[in-house]
Amino acid sequence: MPPEEFSDPASKPTNEMPLPPLRSSSQTVDATVAQLVQAGLQDLETRRQALLQEIEQLERRRDRIKAEMRTTFAGASQELAVRLQGFKEYLVGSLQDLATSAEQLELTPAPTAATSQRRPSRPEPEEVPPDISTTAFSIQRFEEQRERVRSLIDQYRTRPDYYGPPWQMRRTFETVHADRVSNWFFTQGGRGAVKSLGSRLQNVVVASGAISALYAIYGDRLCNMVLANSPERLGEWRRWLQDCLGISRADFGANRGIMLFESPESMVQRAERLMDNGYLPMLIIDESENNLPLAALQFPLWLVFAPDPANPSQDDYYYQG
Repeated sequence: MPPEEFSDPASKPTNEMPLPPLRSSSQTVDATVAQLVQAGLQDLETRRQALLQEIEQLERRRDRIKAEMRTTFAGASQELAVRLQGFKEYLVGSLQDLATSAEQLELTPAPTAATSQRRPSRPEPEEVPPDISTTAFSIQRFEEQRERVRSLIDQYRTRPDYYGPPWQMRRTFETVHADRVSNWFFTQGGRGAVKSLGSRLQNVVVASGAISALYAIYGDRLCNMVLANSPERLGEWRRWLQDCLGISRADFGANRGIMLFESPESMVQRAERLMDNGYLPMLIIDESENNLPLAALQFPLWLVFAPDPANPSQDDYYYQG
């Protein structure tokens, strides 16, 4: 027999597939993970740069607003004070002339001997109606009412009630509004001009604060009269007074609530009749009026919005278009 042949088992053919190298597969996974991490880092860096740019823009905007506030409320205060002082001197002179003319009028006839003899020795006391002219909020009068008004103005500014009862201030009342209303009450005695804020809406907010405080004291006895020289402007007054005071169209009437006038003559005539009937008229004159009606100076309460040449009202450009 031929000798038995021994063969290597590895030399025998097999049907099994060869396995891929483990090291190359691990390297592929590591490369993919590295790419994902790099892409995530780039995305985070992009977002970080965008946030830094937004923060820088907000800081520049904050600085610009602060600069504008310093310019508006601090830098222009001296010019406003000078203009207001000049207007105050003009009004004081007009009031002095009016008082002099009133003193020269002979309002009651001199008593005669016949009327003195017919006069009873002890006349029955008669009820004297309240003197409406004494409602001025000067320093010497109405200390209790002055404190009430101060408290109301502070309430409108610090604790606004946007859903309060009608005739109560419902709009945001800022410090600039409170300062103008306080000056009108306690420095000008409820009779004087207020520098316009450059917007009819802002002027309505100031007037609404004064109306709300007066209504809290006098109630339905107070009659507010608004004078403007066009139906469009009166329409704005009506709409914004309704918004600021929470009132309706029913509160605008011929002899109650708020009355709107285009003519100063008709407004003065109506105010005189209201005073004769025991009501308290408050005259509000829009800045569009070029001249102050001198007849308005006889009433106890009047508020004039004086235009500011350095800051003209933007509302007038709308009507010119």
